[in-house]
Amino acid sequence: MNASRKTATVVMGTETKESPRGRRGGGGQWLVPAALIFVSLIPVFFGTARLAELMEGAEVTPANHRFFDSPIPVLIHIPAAIVYSLVGAFQFVPSLRRGKRGKRGKRSWHRVAGKVLIPAGLLVALSGLWMAVFYDLPPSDGELLLVFRLVFGSAMVASIVMGILAIRRRDFAAHGAWMARGYAIGIAAGTQALVSIPWLLLVGPADVLTRALLLGSAWVINLAVAEYFIHRRTRRPARTNHPSGSLARPAATASL
Repeated sequence: MNASRKTATVVMGTETKESPRGRRGGGGQWLVPAALIFVSLIPVFFGTARLAELMEGAEVTPANHRFFDSPIPVLIHIPAAIVYSLVGAFQFVPSLRRGKRGKRGKRSWHRVAGKVLIPAGLLVALSGLWMAVFYDLPPSDGELLLVFRLVFGSAMVASIVMGILAIRRRDFAAHGAWMARGYAIGIAAGTQALVSIPWLLLVGPADVLTRALLLGSAWVINLAVAEYFIHRRTRRPARTNHPSGSLARPAATASL
């Protein structure tokens, strides 16, 4: 057989079979980030419309007066959320996440993007908490939804902080897991639209309790999906090409 047609490669003096992932090509690695971007586009659209409303001086109504009375938090929250959701999606591309320093010592995409995403995520969570506490509570929201926002906003801050502490001690698996949880919470606005629109079309406008439960379920759904992938990756055996068979690094999770 011609050596160029062999499916084996020689690494560190040992021959290993080409993995199915390698044969599949690079297209499959974009499915997850594409889905994340799709989910993020709904809040990105409405957030951009809100920014335009504030910048152009639209008519003040009972639904938007709190944003005009105190615009700085929302002017921080929306741009930070757009950056966090869209740029963060690319952190789930394996080839970008595993990138190493180039020949000239340039930092990988993962590390460079992380320098942007960590402060963006904290701005999203902290500004959201500020608005939840200090803005007037709209009649359609109710106290239960306020509690949900405080709980999950605080959980997002805690997840990002835990991710920072994990990477400082070079615990890559824990870093990835915590950052994935923070991202799952941060993009829940898109999932909230996806669970609320069918209810609106099939049943009609939700009452205060139903609205709180629908929006709260989106955070739970996102975190459940994140936990599924985190635990699936941690159960996957770590691969190594070292001749001694020792593991060079712990299995990493999709991370920011």
